[in-house]
Amino acid sequence: MTKIVFVLPDMPGGGTERVVALFSNELVKRGYPVSILLFAGKRMEYPLDKRVEIFVAGETSGGKLSVRLKRLKAMRQFYKKNKRCYIFAFSVMGAVFSVISTLGIPHRMLVSERSDPSRYEHRFVRNLAYGRAEKLILLTEDMRQLFPKRLQRKAVVIPNPVPKDMPELFDGERKKRVVSVARLEAVKNHKLLITAFADFIKRFPDYELHLLGTGTLEGELRKQVGSLQLEDKVIFRGFSSNVKEDIWDSAMFVQSSDYEGISNAMVEALAMGVPVIATDCPVGGARSYIKSNVSGILIPVGDKKALTAAMMKVAESPEFAKTLSQNGAKIKEVYSLSRITDRLLEEAGI
Repeated sequence: MTKIVFVLPDMPGGGTERVVALFSNELVKRGYPVSILLFAGKRMEYPLDKRVEIFVAGETSGGKLSVRLKRLKAMRQFYKKNKRCYIFAFSVMGAVFSVISTLGIPHRMLVSERSDPSRYEHRFVRNLAYGRAEKLILLTEDMRQLFPKRLQRKAVVIPNPVPKDMPELFDGERKKRVVSVARLEAVKNHKLLITAFADFIKRFPDYELHLLGTGTLEGELRKQVGSLQLEDKVIFRGFSSNVKEDIWDSAMFVQSSDYEGISNAMVEALAMGVPVIATDCPVGGARSYIKSNVSGILIPVGDKKALTAAMMKVAESPEFAKTLSQNGAKIKEVYSLSRITDRLLEEAGI
């Protein structure tokens, strides 16, 4: 049976890594041999089936050519031992390094674009590498238009899956807690969420804002919280390996990103029935799962007033919140891990 090799830099607590872990575990359960090739680290934040092989080809390069050459050598040795494997590159540089290190070695390859393609700086190199793949897996239709015609022709849309072990809808009075699950980085725009929350609690003072995630902006965000005198209302929870348990009974989930592929945390919040508010940001990831005011609320990017109003609408109407909860949870069947894995294998021709 064909070995499937997922290629990405590292396995920290991000959305792409979460999806790779889900696919890997599902595929080995189906009997496929699966490897995860890491080329810039060896972290492993998500649980993996013991049958999933982990191969570490190198650490972060820091821009050093010698480290990159050593990495390429290790990757080439791996691919020589695993001739005719099927490479699933889930990062741009994973595709680039795999193309270089497999020269003359028989293999197949698909690549998966996980973010807004227009934000990537080195598009010429990326497009050359993507051109060597049999298929380009995209998360939304909006992403297709951001690639050259030759790549559009090999592109297919496969959204992110919903894990199998999702809890049932919470039945009871939800905690007065607004939650966000995202890296503390500029693109996630936590500053918008914090300023909107500051206005929100003037009317709903019993609520707290819980931020789950880590990142380079934590210090800056803590200063913002301090300047707004919200230290007892905004809780920095750090990275969580039990997100489902941490947000299941929350009043609402907010994704405030400026741009996003598809937020796995948002998808899981919907599937659990947590009322979701999300920015309708490029490249249409939230829009592909949410019908606004039916299964969630979509707001314009960067619009503090709209975000504040959306949070107030959920908080002031338990019936409306319950409607969002029940409709959002329907994605569990439409985007189940089993169905999405079937789609991936079908498009890969395995």
